[in-house]
Order: sequence, then structure tokens, then C-alpha cells
Amino acid sequence: MNIEQEDLKRSEIFKVLSDPNRLRMIRILYQSGREMTCGEVGEKLSVSKSTVSYHFKLLRAVGLTHTRKAAQSKYLSLNQQTFAKYLPGFLDSL
Repeated sequence: MNIEQEDLKRSEIFKVLSDPNRLRMIRILYQSGREMTCGEVGEKLSVSKSTVSYHFKLLRAVGLTHTRKAAQSKYLSLNQQTFAKYLPGFLDSL
């Protein structure tokens, strides 16, 4: 990936992170240190599962999170590699 492509990727990441709910979701996942379901994250934020799912779709699209589906549940986790490459130290600042 060349520097222009990396700058575009960073720009996309910053756009997605500009929403306070998404920042809170990242913080919740980081502080939990484990996979969480949309329902668990929604409870902590006092928002619906569908709202959480919408935000995680955007976070996943820029590579900040992973989603694993098992039966009826979706398990969410942080993509540590993306944070390390594009936002080193960001998670520790939360």
C-alpha cells in the first residue's frame, strides 16, 4: 500500500471515529478485553442492538473491528492490527 492509499485509509478511519457512540463502543470493547455481543455493548451504552449493529458495521468496514457470528449472536472484537498500524497508542489513550 502506498502513502496515498494509507492516507485515504486513515481519513476513512477518522471519519468513522468522529461519532462519540463509536468511540464509546471502542472503549467498551478495549476495556472488556474480550469479545462482546451487540446486546452487551448496547446495554452498556443504553442503546438498541440494532443501533449497535449499525455502528459496528461502519467500524468493521474500515477494519477497526471483527465480527464473528455464532448461532443467533454476533460477537464483536477489536482488530488490534489496524489500531497498531494506523493509530498506534490510541487504545491506551482511552
